[in-house]
Amino acid sequence: MSLVLEEPAFDRDRGDDHEADGHRRSVHLREQPGEPAGPGAVEHERASVDPRDLEREQPEHEPDRRRRERPHEAEREEGTPHAAHGTAGGDEGRGILQGTMTEPTRPEAGAVLEVPAVATELGERFRLAGRELALVGGVVRDLLLGRVRPDAELDLATDAPPRETTKILRGWADRQYLVGVRFGTVGARKGDTLFEITTYREEVYHEAHRKPAVTFAKDLETDLSRRDFTINAMAIRLPDGAFVDPHGGVRALAAKSLDTPLEPEVAFSDDPLRMLRAARFAAQLDVTPARRVLRAIREMRERLSIVSFERISDELSKLLLAPHAARGLEIVVSTALAELFLPELPALALEQDPVHRHKDVLKHTFAVVERCEPDLTLRLAALLHDVGKPQTREITREGVQFHHHEVVGARMARERLKALRFPAHVVDDVVRLIEMHLRFHGYSEWSDSAVRRYVRDAGRLLDRLNQLTRADCTTQNPFRAKQLAALQDDLEERIARLAEEENLDAMRPPLDGKQVMEHLGIAPGPVVGRALEHLMQLRLDRGPIDEVEAYALLDAWAAEQGLGR
Repeated sequence: MSLVLEEPAFDRDRGDDHEADGHRRSVHLREQPGEPAGPGAVEHERASVDPRDLEREQPEHEPDRRRRERPHEAEREEGTPHAAHGTAGGDEGRGILQGTMTEPTRPEAGAVLEVPAVATELGERFRLAGRELALVGGVVRDLLLGRVRPDAELDLATDAPPRETTKILRGWADRQYLVGVRFGTVGARKGDTLFEITTYREEVYHEAHRKPAVTFAKDLETDLSRRDFTINAMAIRLPDGAFVDPHGGVRALAAKSLDTPLEPEVAFSDDPLRMLRAARFAAQLDVTPARRVLRAIREMRERLSIVSFERISDELSKLLLAPHAARGLEIVVSTALAELFLPELPALALEQDPVHRHKDVLKHTFAVVERCEPDLTLRLAALLHDVGKPQTREITREGVQFHHHEVVGARMARERLKALRFPAHVVDDVVRLIEMHLRFHGYSEWSDSAVRRYVRDAGRLLDRLNQLTRADCTTQNPFRAKQLAALQDDLEERIARLAEEENLDAMRPPLDGKQVMEHLGIAPGPVVGRALEHLMQLRLDRGPIDEVEAYALLDAWAAEQGLGR
């Protein structure tokens, strides 16, 4: 019996859908009368449990190595916090599965799953060794969605213990990676394909510990039941291609829903990071968590405190880079989860003064994030650019003021990002963008000198700063929005003109330190630095300065400083 996915259930026009290649074998998912299941067909194992109830993703405890990010999915129900948001980088989120299905537990006909031939080959090796092997996790979901990247890492599950897995791989895999073996995971590479092969397992976080206790499970069904969400609790047995979906993952994909295989309290106890992951999936695939999932997050949010900051920042980064980042951010705020790792965000929901009203800073922040392209540094800056406003809000005769909120916010952002263990260079860049994000608002008729200073101060962050400045304009006043856009256009045109005339990228003092020391007859020290800074300020004010004029200007400065030659 062959099962075929019907075409209308899938959006093949998405730019990130993965086209079928010749090296992948086909898997069909719907009854075809009179057609025997060929070697490429996948048979569906019927659910022995209510299909509402089982799921997860890839191993939660990823070793520090070749992990590639994969998109994940979720569910839509009434009562879930959401808003109409645009997208940033990626298609507008109408989803891969479209339309209303007459049989929600089974996809409609037409689309074909393409299982990589190399995975089938490996499955045969495990079969000959008397062991099971199955393709699991996000890659199965993405096969259903037709969006597996050619370079996707393949997650597999087996009943073989790690020692036996390494033996089966020996002589076949080009390389093995054992860094995750304590979690039951053996990594391997065959050609250009990366695998992670994990022994069937259960895992539980103890109440007060940041690291999980891994327990091996007896079969695939138990392993699937401990995965994070039902859309990730499907499998394809190898090499025969039997499709295993005991918890309604296909139905959840069609409904664009996110629910847990077991009770959400069980799933979130197994790994509290899954609470944040639910928000990330909503952001990545424009899906809606079930009510019981949201309720459990609110009730269990304190459990997130046992998860390492590194894992939290990794999930937050994926959420921020998603097409519907604002949806995910709304979830972490509305469930109070953000209070555990980013309390500055819910603090932006400032109480409105009945007389001196101002824009909703939290909603403004969500909008700015999505208006920026999916660059982590840029979106972190967008997320935190106004965090100084609650501390600086002041009601004056002119209305509500936030004087120097960019300075206060930059300091707060540094502290928070360091606490979340973001790399130092990311922290520095985000802080610089926040410090400078209001500089443009003083622009009307800047001199060329002011434009040069803007370019120099922004440095390599110039393009990001310009984009953040544009995104920060969320006014609903069409005239004001058009006016600000015109000013930004004018500034960028002037930067481009000056860059062409003066090579702004290479802007530096007209003399170097060695020339200054030789000309003034002084030794290395702070005086050389002051001289170079003086020459740089003159360069910014006047534009290019030739060497003869530079020496004359240096002599004049030295005389003012009482430096004799």
